[in-house]
Amino acid sequence: MPSANPAFNNPAFRDQSAVKSYPGGPQAAQIGGPGAAATQQAAAASVNAHLEGQFAAPAAGALDTDRMTVEDTVLKTLGLFAVLVVTAVIGWVWSASSMTATSAPSMLPWIIGLVGGFVLAMIISFSKTVRPPLIFAYAAFEGLFVGGISMFFESMWPGIVLQATLGTLSVVGVTLALFASGKIRATKRATKIWMIAMIGYLVFSLINVVMMMFGAFPDGSAGAFGMLSSMKIAGIPLGLIIGVFVVIMAAYSLVQDFDFIQQGVRNRAPRKYGWLGGFGIMVTVVWLYVEILRMIAIARN
Repeated sequence: MPSANPAFNNPAFRDQSAVKSYPGGPQAAQIGGPGAAATQQAAAASVNAHLEGQFAAPAAGALDTDRMTVEDTVLKTLGLFAVLVVTAVIGWVWSASSMTATSAPSMLPWIIGLVGGFVLAMIISFSKTVRPPLIFAYAAFEGLFVGGISMFFESMWPGIVLQATLGTLSVVGVTLALFASGKIRATKRATKIWMIAMIGYLVFSLINVVMMMFGAFPDGSAGAFGMLSSMKIAGIPLGLIIGVFVVIMAAYSLVQDFDFIQQGVRNRAPRKYGWLGGFGIMVTVVWLYVEILRMIAIARN
């Protein structure tokens, strides 16, 4: 099942039947040829001879096997988020340093973070090799973006960053709990619906941005978000209605991320693929945070 997150379209995260592009995968034990039967029998005898010792030994971890594990992926993901938090503080302070009583915070940190993060995300997602330094650099740029845009929103709506952070952690925590309990899983049908909804949302967002750029909302009556601020359905801003659906889409994207990481572990993917797992989760969580930030801004406006 393909993922909308390009980071998880690597064969290591797909069904075992598709895993053919990385060394040491399950396909390695299926190579035939002259003498293959005798070789396999000898290997089986050797394995049986060491079974007792293997069962008595401690469980092998990612360092011992050089294979991807859930625990190792979690540690890598936490490390990436630690980098993001540090650079987010830098972006926050940088943005706030230019703020005065008559001027808004600087937009430079989050513009640099946005552009740099986007370029690196494209390189990482479509690269044929896993490059941890680029993933760390992406986390750093995303931190600048998150810190800068958070300061910008905070200057307009005090307290909004804490609200958005709690909202993001709540969605991630609930989604992870439901996934761990087996109550929610990524399915082909749900993924198709998700893709249709995502395409619709992207088209709407593009139209909205183009209308704002060409002055379709004169005198600023539409607020900072164009149609999302000005249009209402039953008295509720369209931005809030769409925002709820986007948060649901982001939560389902997290489910997909968790599912693909589990698939990578089952496929015995090399340990380095844990970095891609952490990268994919970071992309989704940042998207979720920014969407919740925007929703709260519309509600408070």
